[in-house]
Amino acid sequence: QVQLVESGGGLVQAGGSLRLSCAASGSIFSINAMGWYRQAPGKQRELVAAITRGGSTNYADSVKGRFTISRENAKNTVYLQMNSLKPEDTAVYYCKGTDIATMRNRVGDYWGQGTQVTVSS
Repeated sequence: QVQLVESGGGLVQAGGSLRLSCAASGSIFSINAMGWYRQAPGKQRELVAAITRGGSTNYADSVKGRFTISRENAKNTVYLQMNSLKPEDTAVYYCKGTDIATMRNRVGDYWGQGTQVTVSS
């Protein structure tokens, strides 16, 4: 059983910073890509940032220059450093692991349970 657990969310004032972490556990052999998505009330879930196993990154235009995604492959962990936060960044942030291969030769995508980020003006 693969599990992704996020941490690091909370309440911060506009202009502040937060660092999210997501650790994948279970009988994991490898993880292709890991990413962060967010969903604000009344809106669709959207990609924030993603990173491949080799370190290639992709960001939403709205967060470029403010957010940085990184990962530690040996720990199956991905991070999201969020700086210069804005009220419009307020959302539930979800971690996703893409093409997670397990020791039982199963491959699939997995989501974390989400962590709330609230930015006050």
